[in-house]
Amino acid sequence: MLCYQTIPVTAFQQNCSLVWCDQTRRAAVIDPGGDLDVILNQVAERELSLEAIWLTHAHIDHAGGTGELSRRLNIPIVGPHKADQFWIDALPKQSAMFGFPAAQSFQPTQWLEDGDTVTVGQSSLQVRHCPGHTPGHVVFHSAEAKRAFVGDVLFAGSIGRTDFPQGDLDTLLDSIRSRLWPMGDETVFIPGHGPESTFGRERRTNPYVSDI
Repeated sequence: MLCYQTIPVTAFQQNCSLVWCDQTRRAAVIDPGGDLDVILNQVAERELSLEAIWLTHAHIDHAGGTGELSRRLNIPIVGPHKADQFWIDALPKQSAMFGFPAAQSFQPTQWLEDGDTVTVGQSSLQVRHCPGHTPGHVVFHSAEAKRAFVGDVLFAGSIGRTDFPQGDLDTLLDSIRSRLWPMGDETVFIPGHGPESTFGRERRTNPYVSDI
């Protein structure tokens, strides 16, 4: 069974997620934007084996700690989609602009495409390419656990910003409706910021994407 823990990191309180297979204790970390010692303390406390970094997109609060963590533990960087390469290249500039600790650019071990699968222990998650907030944004969906890690695509009561370079509102709305909603109303999603919700609740009440 897939398990997870949400760990808010950085001054932006970004929801980094530690995900692991309960049977094998093998783990991956989604969007280690910073505060690496906080993340690694949780890995140690749960006696997990951290084997990979998965990225939804390459904004500083989601990817700022990625290069350092990968080099520190010699673990692969998986994702996002290659369309976010320009954001990865800009990480040092992003860190200076937003007052973050100096961030390193990096080369992902593997780019992700829509329909790919990522695996941690005996648990697999489907990758969906959901552009709009950034062009290379991806989400990770566990049908088994009925959970989706959606980064900054969708929030409880809101949606991701589209005023950054290569953001696009119509593209984002299409990603939500065509890629997220088919995962099922009962699916709980973990956004990049703020509380969890379900796709069903957002379809009923979210003013940006409500079906009503």
